Amino acid sequence: MKRNWTVAFQIAAVYVGTVVGAGFATGKEIVEFFSRFGFFGFISILMSGYLFIVLGSKLMRMAAHIDAKSYQEFNEYLFGKWPSRVINVLMLFMLLGVSAVMLAGAGAVFEEQLGLPKSVGVFLTIFLSFIVMLIGTKGLFAVNTFVVPLMITFSLILMFYSVQMPHFLDQVLFIPHAEDGWKSVVAPFSYAALNLGLAQAVLVPIATEVKDDWSIKWGGILGGFALTLILIAGHFTLIMLPNLELYDIPMAIIMKSLAPFFYWVFVLVIYGEIFTSVIGNVFGLDRQLKQYISISTMLSVTLIFAVSYTISLVNYSTLLSYLYPLFGYICMIFFILLWMKPFTPNVRK
Repeated sequence: MKRNWTVAFQIAAVYVGTVVGAGFATGKEIVEFFSRFGFFGFISILMSGYLFIVLGSKLMRMAAHIDAKSYQEFNEYLFGKWPSRVINVLMLFMLLGVSAVMLAGAGAVFEEQLGLPKSVGVFLTIFLSFIVMLIGTKGLFAVNTFVVPLMITFSLILMFYSVQMPHFLDQVLFIPHAEDGWKSVVAPFSYAALNLGLAQAVLVPIATEVKDDWSIKWGGILGGFALTLILIAGHFTLIMLPNLELYDIPMAIIMKSLAPFFYWVFVLVIYGEIFTSVIGNVFGLDRQLKQYISISTMLSVTLIFAVSYTISLVNYSTLLSYLYPLFGYICMIFFILLWMKPFTPNVRK
């Protein structure tokens, strides 16, 4: 049983590390989808959390059940042979787009928080990613198992300070005016769809390698619960920041004012979370490219970063604001089919 719990926690860490990328760790994504809607945003977070727990676990268990080596094979199972080809091409472009957002986010951390050129953060991330990718699955597990508990800890520390601030309850219950307020209704579905749709690039091959259904099930449940906890903690913190939509990295701004003694460590944790998502996406893209052409990991990763770097030259906030909601709506098709597809784990393929 001890072995199973260890594997379950490793799977949970990879699940969280893949989803908690640049937008999530910096707080920008939580603002865009939830916090700017006030109390409605909080309700949306609870709904998203439920979807992360139920569908994240189902996605991984189903992938292991059918022995899918990549998200290409998994989508073929969900959509059928011909429609899956269109979906897989879209997924390829979306993963490249998200990798670009992550690189831009790494650059934003260095530029906004450390006062260094954006290019330093981008090229350091690319260099470190090459090292982890050459190590393979073990490197992915190791980085996530280290960074994810730190992210959860710091999220809870910030929430602890925020809850004690005056008028906290008023801010939780406050519903600000938003021209696009209707988005708060679809946010839990588009947000969960976006993250699960993109995370399958990592979660499918990882689950298939693990194979143990019990470990995968509890890895999905623990990972989904941890994501819900971080979302709630981030939301409770962000609603206390005036003009929260103006910042690229609002979580770091709050940490600087509430707990300045943790600030530099927190900036490193934010960077660490962006890094885990970069390597997660590149891991998935590398596996996918190898399904199409016979190519070495070094050449595959070089091609992926060449394209991602070119896209990342666009401003981080602009990329996140336009690409993420768009990808969320596209991933809704995947999300609905995953929800509806029957799954009987006791019957092996």
